[in-house]
Amino acid sequence: MEYRLTDFLPTTKKEMELRGWDEVDIILFSADAYVDHPSFANAVIGRTLEAAGYRVAIIPQPDWHGDFRDFKKLGRPRLYFAISPGNMDSMVNKYTANRRLRSEDAYSPDGRHGLRPDYPSVVYSQILRQLYPDVPIVLGGIEASLRRLTHYDYWQDKLRPCILCDAPADILVYGMGEKPMVELSRRIADGLPISACHDIPQTAYLANDVTPREGDIVLHPHEECLRNKRSQAENFRHIEEQSNMMHAQRLLQKVGNEYVVVNPPYPPMTTEEIDASFDLPYTRVPHIKYKDKRIPAYDMIKYSVNIHRGCFGGCAFCTISAHQGKFISCRSKESILREVKQVIQMDGFKGYLSDLGGPSANMYGMHGRNLRACEKCKRPSCIHPQICPNLNTDHSKLLEIYRAVDALPGIKKSFIGSGVRYDLLLYRSKDEKSNKAAMEYTRELIKNHVSGRLKVAPEHTSDDVLRLMRKPSFQQFYEFKRIFDRINQEEHLNQQIIPYFISSHPGCHESDMAELARLTRQMGYKLEQVQDFTPTPMTVSTEMFYTGYDPYTLEPVFTAKSQQEKLAQREYFFWYKDKPNGNYRTKQHSQDPPKEKRGRHRRH
Repeated sequence: MEYRLTDFLPTTKKEMELRGWDEVDIILFSADAYVDHPSFANAVIGRTLEAAGYRVAIIPQPDWHGDFRDFKKLGRPRLYFAISPGNMDSMVNKYTANRRLRSEDAYSPDGRHGLRPDYPSVVYSQILRQLYPDVPIVLGGIEASLRRLTHYDYWQDKLRPCILCDAPADILVYGMGEKPMVELSRRIADGLPISACHDIPQTAYLANDVTPREGDIVLHPHEECLRNKRSQAENFRHIEEQSNMMHAQRLLQKVGNEYVVVNPPYPPMTTEEIDASFDLPYTRVPHIKYKDKRIPAYDMIKYSVNIHRGCFGGCAFCTISAHQGKFISCRSKESILREVKQVIQMDGFKGYLSDLGGPSANMYGMHGRNLRACEKCKRPSCIHPQICPNLNTDHSKLLEIYRAVDALPGIKKSFIGSGVRYDLLLYRSKDEKSNKAAMEYTRELIKNHVSGRLKVAPEHTSDDVLRLMRKPSFQQFYEFKRIFDRINQEEHLNQQIIPYFISSHPGCHESDMAELARLTRQMGYKLEQVQDFTPTPMTVSTEMFYTGYDPYTLEPVFTAKSQQEKLAQREYFFWYKDKPNGNYRTKQHSQDPPKEKRGRHRRH
């Protein structure tokens, strides 16, 4: 399909003129390439504001060196500048857990490095404040969202205050930003100053003086957290709980002579609201300026469809709960089918959807049976340490979606690429209808939606480590694998189940990795889908890594921190690479992985 420049939000003066515009209301600076697709944050916010009646332009990956011409080329917006630092945290996107440069930047044309700075929220806002001191600046996206309060920065190896202390922006929008951005734009368009926007939900700002209100949670000051790691751990429990509550409290934290104020989030999006976001007129392709260039992240998702937001898994190392929250917001079947029909019409589509999923593959349509109980709940996970008896784990609605999609002319097969929570499939509740649907879903998934390899994430084999990760016992992986193998045999299939594992997670000792290597080797695995734990802002695991405490129990937690310790743990994954022919030979017992350290293994 051929697209015109006017099919996209404008990125240049020429594209503005093609629309007959002499100015824009909002200029959005993005550290990612501009892909006009509902999986890319800059497109979602841009299209949302466009639908609300505003003239929006996007400047993707501006050059922050030299004369700053990219920051000046569209002039001054009528309302404000917005900064979207990228779909991924800029530092995770750029560097490995070993603090080495990644092989490519997945959100840049041809995977090129050098098109985004470290911490673009800070760099872009400093430049804009210098050039346009009187124009409001709004921060959004995952980088700002996860740095809205005192946080540990792994790449600087120190505790940092709220990102607004470094980035001279006026206000920060956290989480999925459609609703707060529209309300903010409305108020500024009405002529109100930013100070009149400080009550908007899901925003954070700095204030010289704040009087705590009834119900506010006053966190330990930033300076206290610098002195006392236990104070930082205590803070984090409040931060995580309020991120995952239906009716949260306002958070206050003193930093120097100012206060960071974090307003509670909006309620979870309704089906109608999330449909409206996904039904916006996306072209679903990269901007024309990237013609003949490959954008790796787009290649991964171009034929996939996201069916819900939110995740109630609460995995300790995952940022989804801090950004999207634990409550599931589902698209309607009609909205999903409309998007699938769009995919069918795309150039190059051969009938195979790469993913029909979300943050987790099989949480669609799930929520508490008694919603009043959910409104009071502080648990960050609905399924750890046990699955909540109030949770409706019925997979029937998801089965209905799969079958409706597969019935469309033009669809040969829809694969499930998102992570499957097998603990939900194995769970047996008092509701026999749900139990039957879980068994039916399991067979449907394995028989019709696996592209040869089903990826699941047990993450570890040690129950002690898994408890800190908020993951189920490894015994459940054994159980699920038995079911997987049995259904493969019954359906005459030859598929593999591929487990993901993490090394160096807080609580993991070298002996735990030795046991992991022994058990997975017994199962016949030569592990490839593995990673070294990377501390990212605003996760429980990162707080344990930095503080040495479990934020919920305040008990000490061991963590492998030095590069030598982390490499020693990681090497247990790759016992089979110790000899050129793959043979496993050491002086130790044949069931134990080798303890010699023989240099650096291939990074994944």
